[in-house]
Amino acid sequence: MPGKSRVWPDQAKRPPSWILVSCILYRFLAQLARLAVRSGRWRDLQIIVLRHENAVLRRQIGLPTLNDDDRTLLGAIAAAVPKTLRQGWIVTPETLLRWHRRRLARHWTQPPERRQGRPPTSPELRQLIVRLATENPTWGHRRIQGELARLGHTIGKGTVWQILTDNNIDPSPNRSDVTWTEFLHSQAAVACDFFTVDTATLRRYYVLFFIKVTTREVFFAGVTANPTGAWTTQAARNLFIAHADRLKNARALVRDRGSQFIETFDEIFRTEGFKILKTPVRVPVANTFAERWIGSIRRELLKQPDGLPRTIIWNHKQLTRLVRDYIAHHNQHRPHQSLGQRPPTPIDEPPDTPPATVTVPRTSRCDGLIHEYQNAA
Repeated sequence: MPGKSRVWPDQAKRPPSWILVSCILYRFLAQLARLAVRSGRWRDLQIIVLRHENAVLRRQIGLPTLNDDDRTLLGAIAAAVPKTLRQGWIVTPETLLRWHRRRLARHWTQPPERRQGRPPTSPELRQLIVRLATENPTWGHRRIQGELARLGHTIGKGTVWQILTDNNIDPSPNRSDVTWTEFLHSQAAVACDFFTVDTATLRRYYVLFFIKVTTREVFFAGVTANPTGAWTTQAARNLFIAHADRLKNARALVRDRGSQFIETFDEIFRTEGFKILKTPVRVPVANTFAERWIGSIRRELLKQPDGLPRTIIWNHKQLTRLVRDYIAHHNQHRPHQSLGQRPPTPIDEPPDTPPATVTVPRTSRCDGLIHEYQNAA
């Protein structure tokens, strides 16, 4: 047809010119490789392959990291290999020269002279300074310096200042006010509080307890479904009847502002020489010792970490028995970090040396919920 170019059948099947060139180049290189193998030059062919693999890998990764052993090996080989054979190396001649200059500089550099000045402060003395500052908030760096001088440690006030600053401690005196915990310890206080337990029949009981702040000893006061002022007052009388000898060194009672703690309740403690310390409204941290013990009995006896009960409480008698048994475990066996991993009133003392044989029988409390371990006799 006029106006259209004619396409020959053999021209439609002809491949592009660059494919033909590639095929010819591939056959030429393959022939050269066969000739190299036949003539015994296969090692040169292997070197070419290794160099090409090296070039491929260098295109895929960044600059390699070399250590001193790598620099020593490459530098020694470069000194014996002609320049023409160092083509394709990962280092350039300028890099080899820089390594050599650096090695010479390190060889001829004289060690620095020992600096003259004050000797460094020992780690033990640093820990002592931090300890004095932590245990005595009203001491400044000058007061700590004087205490160290009395102990035989001569140290400058600026050094004490710097050590306290390095440990994020203000070197000036009166760093902090007296905390509520420190105040309760100084008063040898006794804390009291209620906690509630719901039975299987949906009846709620209130458990009253007292805890001695200095020794962490807990005193059971009673369980009731109606915590009235009269019942709480009678519980206070029973406390002094049963444990007057253990409370003779206490001087203060810590309680919240609940309506159960009436004036006659406070009067019983005032008669025994106690000072009444009422916590602020809705500030449970002010009664932290009692709150901490409530958390312990709930976690270890009453509830699991997921909130489900560890045991089912059915009645008043069962609850009283379990709480009494747990308090006995708490006072006589359970270790406390603040007491050096010792119980408040231990029945027996731990051995001075470990026993020769590790034979540890187990006893159970609180219907098998609490376990105790002791060395075999």
